[in-house]
Amino acid sequence: MMRGIGRRQTGGRGIGLIGTVYLVIGVVVAATHGYLVAWNIPGNILEGLAAIILWPLVAIFGVNLHTLIA
Repeated sequence: MMRGIGRRQTGGRGIGLIGTVYLVIGVVVAATHGYLVAWNIPGNILEGLAAIILWPLVAIFGVNLHTLIA
């Protein structure tokens, strides 16, 4: 008897398609709003990462992370 043939494994497979699309949109939004420039300053790195993760706040609600983090 062979186990596992025809069965799909679930869990532990990374972020998946939805997560990848979310992060790609986040990078595009962060780049178009000026958060991905001058990554040699720690505050700018934090702003860029926050903008990628919190892109709905930046794109939809117009939150300015430059003033919130700085």
